[in-house]
Amino acid sequence: MPPRLPRLQLFEFNDSPRTPRAVRDTVVESLSRTLAWGHMLDGLVEPFEAFLADARATEVLDLGAGSGGPACILSEALARRGGAQPRFVLTDLHPRLEDWARARAEHPAAIDFVAAPVDATRIPPALAEGRARSIVNVMHHFPREAAAAILEDAVRSARGVFVAECFERNPLQFANFAFAGLPALMANPWLTSRDRLAKIALTWLTPAALAVALWDGVVSTLRVWSEDDLRAMVAPFGAGWRWEYGTFRFSPFGRGYYFYGVPREA
Repeated sequence: MPPRLPRLQLFEFNDSPRTPRAVRDTVVESLSRTLAWGHMLDGLVEPFEAFLADARATEVLDLGAGSGGPACILSEALARRGGAQPRFVLTDLHPRLEDWARARAEHPAAIDFVAAPVDATRIPPALAEGRARSIVNVMHHFPREAAAAILEDAVRSARGVFVAECFERNPLQFANFAFAGLPALMANPWLTSRDRLAKIALTWLTPAALAVALWDGVVSTLRVWSEDDLRAMVAPFGAGWRWEYGTFRFSPFGRGYYFYGVPREA
């Protein structure tokens, strides 16, 4: 069923180059811990495993990797299941090298990264070759033209592309993030690796971090692409790829979606 709310490309602090680094870091770092502490990606593991098998992929280029949270969570979950474990290569237009180096040190066989900025709409051929792509909790940041360009570039040069979000287009779903998100936000100044004093001021001494997190979170739910939107984006690419859409659940009432495509000959 298509969402009743229209998609709105509203302002998010985390997208703005004018937002101070400490604010942007607080949002990204807290979100990664929220996903981990709330086990929000547990329901994504099985469809992601099916995607890897369909794409016959052993390496995944992770687009818009942020602090590397989703790649680390999925890598650890796949390892626990005892199946094939892909090598994730983290990329972002704004690389977070300290976080990525730490992730690689903790998962040396499963995590690597590209230190230079990478535009998700135009992946260099050397990075694309032989790899599938993942874009988890990121696609909603892109307006339609850019989102379609990401998918088009994947169809042109990837083994497959996997898109997922931890919510659908419903602001009420953001409430499910509170159970792990509030502890993650409050703990961030203690657990962060840089700008600790600024993050203490933002999080413990003022309501700034909480206000930004709430605004960006609600706006994110209004930016989410629906199944109809995604299928319309890939329709011009023809019948050479197979596309799958599904949903997954997390506690207490959260529901996200996944959408992936693989070449029919893969």
